Amino acid sequence: MSSSKQQLLDQIKADILEMNICPDLAETATNLVMGDGNIDADIVFIGEAPGKNEDEQGLPFVGAAGKFLNEMLAAAGMDRSDVFITNIVKYRPPNNRDPLPEEKRAFWPYLLKQLQIIEPKVVITLGRHSMEYFLPDMKIGQIHGEAKRIQFGDHKIVIVPLYHPAAALYNGSMRQTLIDDFLRVPKVIEQL
Repeated sequence: MSSSKQQLLDQIKADILEMNICPDLAETATNLVMGDGNIDADIVFIGEAPGKNEDEQGLPFVGAAGKFLNEMLAAAGMDRSDVFITNIVKYRPPNNRDPLPEEKRAFWPYLLKQLQIIEPKVVITLGRHSMEYFLPDMKIGQIHGEAKRIQFGDHKIVIVPLYHPAAALYNGSMRQTLIDDFLRVPKVIEQL
């Protein structure tokens, strides 16, 4: 199964390159950052866009926020090799600015395809950019850490919105909130 899954995922990358998605971003980025981890994972983490380290290495969440994410995974009894990690926008925006609405829109169908291929039980959104597509009109400050079941294509999927690790790095109280939310994730999965 996994080899055909991998081929399907590779095809998404080929399609993005062929369709020349977000050419302005592509021009300033080093790498198209598709994702990393277990393609049979029950949990997919979705951030917003690659940063400098991610762009250089071609992998998501490898900088300071990624180290923090790894620590939280370990604290929750998980490992990066158990989960799949990606972003909505697959190219680094210049100077790490927020991805623009049209950039997120352009990449959204490709993210959906990734999810349809991987078929996770739980999607954990990291930050409001990735949350707002799954849970429009919700505020992350009100619903962070809460599992929400939504209709996703033909089946239901559980979304757990969390604060973005990068935001929590510089904010002590948010950091603790994110850790607390994160540690509840294994329970959410057990209840499924």
